Amino acid sequence: MDEWLNMIDNEVSPTGQQRDGIVTRRSASSKRLVGMTALVTGGGSGVGRGIALRLADSGCEVAIADIADPEISEVTVEEIKASGGSAFAVQADVSSSKGVKAIFDEVLAKFPKLDLLVNNAGVQTWKSLLDTTEEEWDWVLDTNLKGAFLTIQKAALQMRTQGRGSIVNIGSGCNKVPFPNLSSYTASKGGIEMLTKVAAVELGPLGIRVNCVAPGAIEIERTKRETPNYAETWGAITPLRRIGTPTDVASVVVFLASEDSAFINGQTICVDGGLFCQPVWPYADCK
Repeated sequence: MDEWLNMIDNEVSPTGQQRDGIVTRRSASSKRLVGMTALVTGGGSGVGRGIALRLADSGCEVAIADIADPEISEVTVEEIKASGGSAFAVQADVSSSKGVKAIFDEVLAKFPKLDLLVNNAGVQTWKSLLDTTEEEWDWVLDTNLKGAFLTIQKAALQMRTQGRGSIVNIGSGCNKVPFPNLSSYTASKGGIEMLTKVAAVELGPLGIRVNCVAPGAIEIERTKRETPNYAETWGAITPLRRIGTPTDVASVVVFLASEDSAFINGQTICVDGGLFCQPVWPYADCK
């Protein structure tokens, strides 16, 4: 447990502080989401934690659903409460309809309405296409893509009765660009982009907006384990010459939850510092 707490404490705070060498680059909260409620899947740690913290800091009541040890999510909940916000944690698995029902039964028992769903829960398997097993493929697709499908269905049924709502799916740079040794993850995130579009078309007439946020290289504990010099490696090839933070992603989620984005629907917003808009460019003197 102490190891998990240390990992979480090293991630980005929404308070404008520097943690583990990462500056959040965030101005004071405008409390633009006061009176709203949100469900964030995979919100106990990493990018999901950053999103939950920023939503709460903007005045939103937050439900954090995560399959991990509930004590991990409770750390985020307690941080939100210590800052004057409102949050609670739910432990459940989004990869099955039973797990999703359990999440929504608890969330809707505590919230009179649901204004925002953030589909952030995700897993990955680092293996070549030829070495990936059927079980590994199913685990990734069931969590990342089927989980989003199931939670969108449940959230939309509730939002339909309200006549409004916002759904934000967390994608990836591999929404459009293939990532080697991540065939199942890339397939799931490509599917997320098209699921976002079809959901936006079908749910728009019900007053429900559906959009996607596609992060680039974001420094969290998981990504730092990919390489000893994660920030330097990815920052060097990102046009803004830095990597992203969970707060960079969370700021866009807050925007998509607010009335400032009232006419934005079916879109993917890349939060990658320009990383994945670059072509393969062989002329070294033009870089």
